[in-house]
Amino acid sequence: MPVIKRRMIYASLLAALVLQLFPWSGWGLYLRPDFVLLALLFWMLRAPQHCNIGLAWIAGLAIDLSSGSLFGQNALAYAITAFLAVVYQRRLILFTDLQQTSYVFLLLLVNQLALFVLKLFSGAENPGYYFFLSCLSSVLFWHFVIIRFFSPRARH
Repeated sequence: MPVIKRRMIYASLLAALVLQLFPWSGWGLYLRPDFVLLALLFWMLRAPQHCNIGLAWIAGLAIDLSSGSLFGQNALAYAITAFLAVVYQRRLILFTDLQQTSYVFLLLLVNQLALFVLKLFSGAENPGYYFFLSCLSSVLFWHFVIIRFFSPRARH
């Protein structure tokens, strides 16, 4: 396996942030995959020594600053999700692609649920079930793009 450089990790996270900041509107806001979280999860599975919970926290703060949401909200949700990803990282590498996709879907649900609870505690309106649609689009993006093109197994 080639040596993964930190520059590659940071460049992919920056590209994910740019994709996250595209001017989405209408249903696109509900269906937009969480590109930054997907990039974090990918690197936590592939290079856990370089991508950790601290980097997830910083990425969450960047999302909070760029989106104008409550400061620390995404950071906390990303840190919780990153912790759960790191705990099972060694097992996840051995999973099949479908099992990995299922676990990533659960991680995305945990992230959205944490954001949902934090939004309700902060006094925001109930966003409804549309709020969880991004989990579906994110897991589809994970399965059909990330696993198919960037997984080490996809090269064989």
